[in-house]
Amino acid sequence: MGALVTLRLPDDSPLHELPWIITFGPLGDEEDWEPVVSGPYERPHALALAQSVVADEELMAVVEPCMPHISTDEIRGEIEAARIAAFRDERPADGSLDDLDLEEAEDVPEAFGENDAGYAAPPPTPDQVMAGWGRIAAKLTAPRSDNP
Repeated sequence: MGALVTLRLPDDSPLHELPWIITFGPLGDEEDWEPVVSGPYERPHALALAQSVVADEELMAVVEPCMPHISTDEIRGEIEAARIAAFRDERPADGSLDDLDLEEAEDVPEAFGENDAGYAAPPPTPDQVMAGWGRIAAKLTAPRSDNP
């Protein structure tokens, strides 16, 4: 039997209405393979699918909402909020900083997101993101060719 991880939400949370994804990965350290991400789904469907898959296998499934951020500022805000939350969780109860590892990880350059000249591609505008969502929705709702 595997494990399922998700958010506990109040019944009236607006997050229920967002599209949800499932990330399946190895449960232990014995296996080493890239996680599989599937979705988007409505939350009840995502939970049911994840539960069904991990019921018989040693897998971990993380069910989480797709956050519809349309600007780099919104994304940076979420990253900062996550960092602050992690710092609060790691900070010793006495308020000292002695046991915390505050060293930054080395910056490792990546080729991902670079154009042919080696420069980072400019982020999309909010309008471009919204148009992209429209294209994704059209693909997701188009009849599948493998369904007769």
